[in-house]
Amino acid sequence: MLNFSIPLSGLTAASEALSVISDNLANLNTVGFKESTASFNDLFYQALGTNGANDPIQVGEGVALDSVTPKFTGGDIQATGISTDAAITGNGFFVTGKNGVQQYTRAGNFTRNSQGELTTQDGQLVMGYPAVNGVISASQTLAPLVVNQGQLIPAAPTTAIQAQLNLDASSAVGTSFSTPLTVFDSLGTSHVLTYQFTKTASNVWNYQLSIPAADTGGTGAPTVIKAGNLTFNTDGTLATPTAPVTGIAVTGLADGAADLNMTWNLQDSNGNALLTQSAAPSATAGTFQNGYGSGTLTDFTITSDGTIEGSFSNDQTLALGQIALGNFANPQGLLRTGANSYQSTLSSGAPVIGVAGTGGIGTITGDSLEQSNVDIASEFANMIITQRGYQANARVVTAFDTLTQTTINITQGT
Repeated sequence: MLNFSIPLSGLTAASEALSVISDNLANLNTVGFKESTASFNDLFYQALGTNGANDPIQVGEGVALDSVTPKFTGGDIQATGISTDAAITGNGFFVTGKNGVQQYTRAGNFTRNSQGELTTQDGQLVMGYPAVNGVISASQTLAPLVVNQGQLIPAAPTTAIQAQLNLDASSAVGTSFSTPLTVFDSLGTSHVLTYQFTKTASNVWNYQLSIPAADTGGTGAPTVIKAGNLTFNTDGTLATPTAPVTGIAVTGLADGAADLNMTWNLQDSNGNALLTQSAAPSATAGTFQNGYGSGTLTDFTITSDGTIEGSFSNDQTLALGQIALGNFANPQGLLRTGANSYQSTLSSGAPVIGVAGTGGIGTITGDSLEQSNVDIASEFANMIITQRGYQANARVVTAFDTLTQTTINITQGT
């Protein structure tokens, strides 16, 4: 007896496979999309007995779609120049949340909502580790990441100062040289300190560090906040003092800020002397201080470990937070929910949440997006093969129909 269900199962399976291929091609330009592959399995078999060698005689009953497996190979990384964009290279998914439901995505075309929170295109919040005063702790609970354009960085008072300069060894005793240095108090107010060097003897200079009297609520001549002597060796190197000058204090600031307490470093971070005395005009090569006024966020970048580095109007940078990534033992077990999102299942296993570049998790490229991993050439080849399979099963249905009609004609005596 002819079994129409066999070719019909082939038509159904081929149609479902074409749907998978069609979906892949439809998402050819979808950010972070992962193509899927359809697999089939044969159905049960009808046993018709055995042959002379006692081998079973079996006839198959058709085919069915066995699985639709996503392929999590990486897509091409394309630079966009948009600071909110991020792309993952390697394993891992961005962690998102909305209405208490945690989901995962490879699509990093993020934006910001009215609260400055980083979100996906459908409004899910991008989760990570917010920074507190620029410090990030990956042990804290995941929370939405805020990147607010009006975000303020508070002022930091100056605690260390230095000046790289040369004092003219050929100048006469009594010759003076001065250079300014701007410092900041705890409220972010700037103050101009003045270094004044006066030659008192061969290889000996007196220094005074002063601040305008008005800055401390006074009037008249600048207030000297530190004074002492510098002595130089015969080769022009500094002999004394040998240690940083401490105890440089400014009290009673007129703006109500906390007292300034500073240290004058005579060497740079590499141990090189900053003060020299040679027979060349006295000149300042550069000054440094570690304080700054308050500033607002002007821009930000996302680094390879997911850290969001903010750039502020006071030329400072500060970590605003760090994007978290989730990894799964079996990514193929994730449930697609649409809008480029996935949910974990028993098959995928629970997510391992961490930061990029650790524990087998991939890295992040800022100002970029991961493109779809659909290979259009492969999809076209698969479409042709699947189409031929559909046509072949349709021909079998036609053949069965012809045979059935012949049988009917026999029974009708025609």
